[in-house]
Amino acid sequence: MGKANLGEHLRARRAQLQPDQVGLPAGARRRVRGLRREEVALLAGISPEYYLRLEQGRDMHPSDHVLSTLAEALRLDADATAYLYTIARPRASKRLSSETVSPHVVSLINGWPNTAAYIQSRAFTVLAANRLSAALSTHFDVGANPMKAAFLEHDMRELYRDWESMTARAVPFLRSLVAGHDDDPDVVALIGELSMGSERFRTLWARHDVKARDEGITKFQHPQIGPLNLRYQKFILPESEHLLVTYHADPGPSDDAFRMLADLATDATTTEH
Repeated sequence: MGKANLGEHLRARRAQLQPDQVGLPAGARRRVRGLRREEVALLAGISPEYYLRLEQGRDMHPSDHVLSTLAEALRLDADATAYLYTIARPRASKRLSSETVSPHVVSLINGWPNTAAYIQSRAFTVLAANRLSAALSTHFDVGANPMKAAFLEHDMRELYRDWESMTARAVPFLRSLVAGHDDDPDVVALIGELSMGSERFRTLWARHDVKARDEGITKFQHPQIGPLNLRYQKFILPESEHLLVTYHADPGPSDDAFRMLADLATDATTTEH
């Protein structure tokens, strides 16, 4: 990961494009998957020799113009283009985000009775969670790591009815978030553990897809409540760089079931006290 992998990123994105997608003839016999280096260089208006140096990591300072033409040649969207600039630009390391969550933010999410919410560190460890979040899954409670659990814990495949699509969304979002933070040892450890422990993660990570926003509908199968279709949103808190994740239900059967889960979580807390 990080700036040293500009070449790896270019190779991965080149492999995902076919000649007909960029207006080039396919040719009778192709020995490479995707575009050839020479074809990317042609599309970007740079020499094949220079493009080879970029892929081999022998040129670590491409100009803004080169990055722009490469993004166009590789058909990168806005998120992927921003990521390309991030990994290509050497910069001073930013401070590591704090593991302490603002008490005002904790109070805020605790005041949402029908919205599950938790806050994660840069390495995706849950630092704070409200009652409904913990009731939705123990993997969404303080101390857990939902990203790690998604790929390494078997019960997450049972919790998510859409596990395949959920993981396909999660990895591009992860790549976007960790861009430029490859000096964070917790992030490095997370990527290493997921790469070693999950073939699914390795496959998705190798694609080098990037998505800066992750929001939509997730389909759960809760062990107590049953099926839940919940709308989720993820927000970066600007001061701390923590990730706030929320789940709520639109009006209908899922909303009724989610409110029932909220009542169960409240009753359990009352019983404990």
